[in-house]
Amino acid sequence: MPMTFQGTVTIGAPRAEVYAFLTDPARVSQCAPDVQRVELIDEERFKVTARVGVGPIRATFALDVSWLERVAPESARARAKGAAPGSAVNLTALMTLSELPEGTRLDWQTEVVVAGAIASVGARLLQGTADRIANQVFACVKQKLEASAASMR
Repeated sequence: MPMTFQGTVTIGAPRAEVYAFLTDPARVSQCAPDVQRVELIDEERFKVTARVGVGPIRATFALDVSWLERVAPESARARAKGAAPGSAVNLTALMTLSELPEGTRLDWQTEVVVAGAIASVGARLLQGTADRIANQVFACVKQKLEASAASMR
């Protein structure tokens, strides 16, 4: 059963900088909790190893990520497929960036399909975990980019 997560964040930094940060796997992964490794394969593909805990279940996922579309500095879409012992995940993520007088508006949406043990914990726990991770990631992205933008002034 697919689940959709989405949100909007305003970041006090230029759109091109926000786009460059969010489309650089090595940089953005610094903001993702529990990412253990990022391995670049080529311009379009990379692998991510991340530990995820949902309710009582903890698993380390190996994800194959590929860019489906990148339109700098406006939008990007990626697909990730991965597995952990007894669980699988398939997701598509889209981000759209708009210029604002105070910086950049980031609208994001992720469609996720989970199977196996991690799916058995239920949508409510998955929603809570996804919200917590998204809030951590975007708070970190915002802080890094705004600190960088402030040092440029």
